[in-house]
Amino acid sequence: MNERALADIVGPAHVLSGDLAAGYEIDWSRRFGGPSRCVVRPGSTAEVSAVLSLLSREGVPVIPQGGNTGLVGGGVPAPSGEPPVILSLRRLDWIDPIDPLAGQVTAGAGATLGAVQRHASEAGWEYGVDLAARDTATIGGTVATNAGGIRVIANGMTRAQLAGIEAVRPDGTVISHLAGLAKDNTGYDLAGLLCGSEGTLAVITAVRLRLHRPEGATTVGLVGVADYAAALEVMAQARARTRVLAAEVIDAVGMRLVTSVAGLPWPLQAPHPLVVLLEVADGGDASGLPFDDDDDAVVAVEAGDRARLWEYRERQSEAFSSLGVIHKLDVSVPLASLARCATELAHLVGDHPDVTDVGVFGHLGDGNIHVEIAGPAADDLAIDHAVLAHVARYGGSISAEHGVGRAKAHELHLCRASEQVRIMRAIKAAWDPDHILNPGCLLLPM
Repeated sequence: MNERALADIVGPAHVLSGDLAAGYEIDWSRRFGGPSRCVVRPGSTAEVSAVLSLLSREGVPVIPQGGNTGLVGGGVPAPSGEPPVILSLRRLDWIDPIDPLAGQVTAGAGATLGAVQRHASEAGWEYGVDLAARDTATIGGTVATNAGGIRVIANGMTRAQLAGIEAVRPDGTVISHLAGLAKDNTGYDLAGLLCGSEGTLAVITAVRLRLHRPEGATTVGLVGVADYAAALEVMAQARARTRVLAAEVIDAVGMRLVTSVAGLPWPLQAPHPLVVLLEVADGGDASGLPFDDDDDAVVAVEAGDRARLWEYRERQSEAFSSLGVIHKLDVSVPLASLARCATELAHLVGDHPDVTDVGVFGHLGDGNIHVEIAGPAADDLAIDHAVLAHVARYGGSISAEHGVGRAKAHELHLCRASEQVRIMRAIKAAWDPDHILNPGCLLLPM
């Protein structure tokens, strides 16, 4: 591969190798990664097209990468095999002015989620996706993985916010469909297809996003409960009263860690097996929270107080990471099965001889739980397999919002029938016939 030719396209300062590439070669979990040929950082769609055209002709594999906040090895090289070129999209960080008539905005793939949120807020709008890594995760990456986060119960996943897309096929062909029409019945939904494709079909360079009007004053509450059944009942009662914007759950291990690592005070009167966080749209008068005098709860209506309560949930992943390299598993379960599945899961993992700590937190409102496991070696996949198989037995998904990546490709069969996998392979072959885009991610090599 001719690195000089790549430098001619993007500029010498934007072709990185050796130590300069190291930060791009391992993902946020610190469990997955491998060597690359180099990192290329294009600054425009035209440069992305030229880079892909060159690498396609030479048969060089390419891994598109956004903010590199993934947890399943989907945006980094495999530890073995042919080293790829990492195509970092971070320089495509532009954001157009808000379209106030359509309630939409177009942004480059490298714009961070936080930047889009602030841009929308300044114009009196709100973007419907939010997650703790908002200031690192890029819009292109969140679309490529169909990110979820804390607002799914209110607004849906990223795919529900997507009004248009621009992407580049492996041969350099640019596909642009950014008009954002509310009604456009002209065939296959390419934006919907590319959303969640994990960089295996094309490289996303820009997206058109739907925006929402802000809810106005809201209330946040934390309440201690005895088990998942009680947690789900609290959420159900809140939904019967008002619009629930977020419903989260944290177990006792996570609460202990976050108060210790983040230096947060214990927020309730006593410890509890589970703590539920609710944010509701009730005008900020706490009427939407189903708490009574017997509940061990704390309520916040002012912005600063609401943000402080959210820290207990948003700093969970950081708190568990203080224990070392953690097995971070992102799964979802039907709400009707969540209580039983989560209870059994805690025993399954806790009984493993190598496990020193296990905690569960996540999005109660949509059945997405994050299982954090300390103890097993980073490359020991046995406990991962056990958790994913357990979730599949309950009709759940092995990936709720982070994607399949390389880490879970062997388990795809647990929640996708062979007929579905064959169709996915046919789509992959149609878009990327030479299989140069993110090989080994999502679909195992044939």
